[in-house]
Amino acid sequence: MITRVSDHDRLREFVATNYYVPDKTKLDDSVSFLTTGILDSTGVLELVEFVEEAFGISVTDEDLVPDNFDSIGKVVAFIARKRQ
Repeated sequence: MITRVSDHDRLREFVATNYYVPDKTKLDDSVSFLTTGILDSTGVLELVEFVEEAFGISVTDEDLVPDNFDSIGKVVAFIARKRQ
C-alpha cells in the first residue's frame, strides 16, 4: 500500500531535519520560525527554495513576508493559495 505524505508532513520533516529545533514535539503549526530562532534570513531562503522545488510553485519577492513563511501553518496555507 502506498501512502501519500501530506504537504504538511513534508514541510515539518524538512524544518525539523534541516534546522535547529530544540524540542521537535513542540513544533506545531503556529510556532514562529523567526521569533524562536529556528530560521534566520539564510534559512528563509533555503525554505523558499525547498518550497519551490518540492511543491512546484514559484515564490515572488512580494511573497517573501512573514505572513507566508513564519510557521508551518503559514507555509502550508501559502502553498495552498499558490496552487489555486
